[in-house]
Amino acid sequence: MRILLVHRNFPGQFRYLAPALIKAGHKVGVLTWEGNKNPDQLPAARYRHEMQPGKGLAGSFAQYADLGATVARAAEVLRGRGTSPDVVFGTISWGETLFLREVWPDARHLGYAEFLYGTEGRDTGFDPEFSTPDLNGRIATMARRAHLMMAAMDADALLCPTRWQASTFPEDLQRKITVGHDGVDTARIAPDPAASWKVPGGPLLTAGDEVLTFVNRNLEPYRGYHTLMRALPKVMEARPDLQVVLVGGDEPGYGPAPSGGQTWKQIFLDEVKDRLDLSRLHFTGRVVYDDFLKILQVGRAHAYLSYPFVLGWSMIEAMAVGACVVGSRTAPVEEAIEDGVTGHLMDFFDVEGWSDKLIEVLSDPEAQNPVRAAARQHAVDTYDLKTVCLPKLMRFVEGG
Repeated sequence: MRILLVHRNFPGQFRYLAPALIKAGHKVGVLTWEGNKNPDQLPAARYRHEMQPGKGLAGSFAQYADLGATVARAAEVLRGRGTSPDVVFGTISWGETLFLREVWPDARHLGYAEFLYGTEGRDTGFDPEFSTPDLNGRIATMARRAHLMMAAMDADALLCPTRWQASTFPEDLQRKITVGHDGVDTARIAPDPAASWKVPGGPLLTAGDEVLTFVNRNLEPYRGYHTLMRALPKVMEARPDLQVVLVGGDEPGYGPAPSGGQTWKQIFLDEVKDRLDLSRLHFTGRVVYDDFLKILQVGRAHAYLSYPFVLGWSMIEAMAVGACVVGSRTAPVEEAIEDGVTGHLMDFFDVEGWSDKLIEVLSDPEAQNPVRAAARQHAVDTYDLKTVCLPKLMRFVEGG
């Protein structure tokens, strides 16, 4: 088959799927944004587009519809050059797929549908410290659904990585959805008793050391950075040999930026730094993947928190290396962690509870060995790339 993958930040969720499709004998093309700086996995056609801030309730739809129109015009150029895919598979998050059926009406159109905004039971209004939406705020949240609903309705089939994320879409659309995680390579992402990682300008950490890890693309409230930082003074006082490694950038992330040009990282560090031994607290920024993997492998415990939102790959990767994960009792974290079996779950806002649980798991690593083993096995059985997830993704694209 001739398959066109459309993703603003390609490869993104298609990083394993694209080479697998080629290996299976399909002809695969890529359409991505001109500003995409990710390494080229495949030769790609690129569209040029500058996102313009929208205004008013229709602002987000206007913004993403404009992007969709740009992508459709780029697709029209490709069609003029002879590109005629049997399958078009794109993310619906930014509106890229909105008008592609107008270019290739005979193709099978697939959408990667990650999450649908809503005002109940999701990220909006979850954390009262930062969001207490009034009616106008709830209206604004619902207005953000427009381009997502339009793209989802127009797709022939949709893919979503977790059951809970799929449940955020209306029931009529859920009938189109295949739940399929992108997968993690559990052969590579595995425990390593000989693992070590040198903190830049700091100590050499090895597997077996007392290390707490926390990983996210950005250090932000959406991923519970504030809760963890508030829990750390008690944890670090109780565990004087503990080293804490926090991986993540300084950008606002999924939520709004803080005021005054500050970063969330600095705001919550400033709040507690007088009660911390900063020589044992290590902010790495973003790291290359090999370092990320080593950091997980040397950790004695791994903290993962999230608003009810999309599930980060890093939590599944932590489970795959046999980490003792302490996660927030929020969807979809609860979908992957069974409390006391494959990890531990804590109320997102219970700072004292987080301190006590982290102290507990750090204090007696031998007692956590069954949890580590069960986490690893669950990752292999449910999220393994080669044996579980990739075959399912291939069937989805191939129409099997």
